[in-house]
Amino acid sequence: MHEVVVLSGKGGTGKTSLTAAFAHLAQNKVICDLDVDAPDLHLIAAPSHVRSERFLSGHLAEIDPRVCTRCGVCEEVCAFGAIDRADGTFTVDPGHCEGCKACVVLCPAQAIRFPERDCGVWHQSESRFGPMVHAQLDPGQENSGKLVTLLKAEARREASRRGLDLILSDGAPGVGCPVISSLSQATLAVLVTEPTPSGRHDLERVAELCRHFRIPAAVVLNKADLDEGQATAIETLCRTMDMPLLGRLPHDPEVVWAMVKGQAITENPDSAFGSEVRRIWSWITDLLFNLPARTS
Repeated sequence: MHEVVVLSGKGGTGKTSLTAAFAHLAQNKVICDLDVDAPDLHLIAAPSHVRSERFLSGHLAEIDPRVCTRCGVCEEVCAFGAIDRADGTFTVDPGHCEGCKACVVLCPAQAIRFPERDCGVWHQSESRFGPMVHAQLDPGQENSGKLVTLLKAEARREASRRGLDLILSDGAPGVGCPVISSLSQATLAVLVTEPTPSGRHDLERVAELCRHFRIPAAVVLNKADLDEGQATAIETLCRTMDMPLLGRLPHDPEVVWAMVKGQAITENPDSAFGSEVRRIWSWITDLLFNLPARTS
């Protein structure tokens, strides 16, 4: 089974638009949106939920007012200012609680519960482009890397169950924990960038991350006509880091109109931009043919 993860190093490069186009073109695949903090692949894939489950991760202190003796020990030991006191009643502010458990351990009355924290929801769905696994963290919640790992496991399980040989994942921007989790077991990382100083800098960071984890990487230069000098610098970087440059895509308003209509750019058979994306996807499939599939 192969897994292609589309990453960008930074937001706004067109990563999700390209992933949606690849999802339209690919066969025998499960699509997976791993940008759990701000997912938007569903806007084009239009999934219908088959199964939805809450994502529980970490813990949150809760004071039982029936048992609490109002001694104030919890307020004294909390390093994060998460204990609120109003009219002599102690409560925990979930926005400040870090789940360190100090108050739970030191409460003399054992009045503080420590249940798992409800952080969001994940879905197994059927989309226009086939089976899809995706999620949404609640605002301000953490453990996105753990949720990404869960989604990848569910995607592999679904692919195995259906006899599919490809997982196509839309990763999060940046190089943080969810991106590291996204790269786990990946066959190929497709890095989408743009010809700007920040685009080149962040491409270098995510490329180094791929190199560290020994994940083969290839690059798509989007909006390539914005700055020829920066585009040339990115091409030089690709040669230096031994990453194939899959293609140079122009800054084209047609992509915006496709998104407005809720379509992948490749769904328009007359689109020159879509034709170039088809050529890029063909090159990606050729690369996969020469890369070993992941077995676990």
